[in-house]
Amino acid sequence: MKIAFVGKGGSGKTTLSSLLVRHLAAAGRPVVAVDADINQHLGTALGLDEAQAAGLPAMGGELPHIKEYLRGDNPRIASAEQMIKTTPPGRGSRLVRIDEDNPLYDRCARPVTLEGGTVRLMATGAFAEDDLGVSCYHSKVGAVELYLNHLVDGPGEYAVVDMTAGSDSFASGLFTRFDVTFLVAEPTRKGVSVYRQYKEYARDYGVALRVVGNKVQGPDDLAYLRREAGDDLIASFGHSDWVRRLDQGADLCLADLEEENRRVLRTLQEEADAAHTGRDWERYTRQAVHFHLRNAESWGNARTGVDLATQVDPGFTLGRRHLRAEAPAAV
Repeated sequence: MKIAFVGKGGSGKTTLSSLLVRHLAAAGRPVVAVDADINQHLGTALGLDEAQAAGLPAMGGELPHIKEYLRGDNPRIASAEQMIKTTPPGRGSRLVRIDEDNPLYDRCARPVTLEGGTVRLMATGAFAEDDLGVSCYHSKVGAVELYLNHLVDGPGEYAVVDMTAGSDSFASGLFTRFDVTFLVAEPTRKGVSVYRQYKEYARDYGVALRVVGNKVQGPDDLAYLRREAGDDLIASFGHSDWVRRLDQGADLCLADLEEENRRVLRTLQEEADAAHTGRDWERYTRQAVHFHLRNAESWGNARTGVDLATQVDPGFTLGRRHLRAEAPAAV
């Protein structure tokens, strides 16, 4: 399952994404957690100290190695330099799984022990001083898009991505890479305005958008969210002393989270499982190709000096049957 958490800045999407990761780890599920927010806080939300979180390898900095690994021996891609963030896989490309060992994870992921289980944590990397005025954060998030384009996941496997705030993910095709998108909304006009904007942008792309209320303090807050989000509202996370203590650095067990809030996490998992069951691999591949061609025409061809439309393999559809049996090659 590929899961995104989006929402207004400060809505609590990092908190809820980290809690779902903990919930899945406690159940022994294979999980890759990805911090794709410009403000990198998922690591600390998962229990790392500031130094450990800052020491995570940056996927953006590893992009040349990621490209080299993923292109494999795809004859349509002459070099890693000719790959852009939207380059789709084809015959000969290396595909990745959530629960395998490979050089991409060796470079970009670090294990984090949670609730008796271990998850892989990856991060795009923070927006550094050297980037100011000369770089776009989406160049870093492009590493996540490439990873998801080449990821073949199955039932009971989870990629949980903490996205950048607001509707920034619409700057690329990244918003179509998920089985379900959880939009975390506070019961305020600003909170639901992001929901309306996201739903409008995603309307024509088959995005499974589900609203999760957060900071809900009573029946009036819940009624407001129900009125504004309708059937898209699937759960509401209430006040949590447990989360407050966790944010203060306490070492806590998820089993002690308030039962009503644990129920929310079970609902999120159920929604993700149901969405994955209905995944259309052909549409998933078609959307990747669609956004690749748009990016190629807009800037990619000029940037690379080649016609990137030739990277599209018309006979290829992503799916589990394409997984290779041989050991991953070194980067």
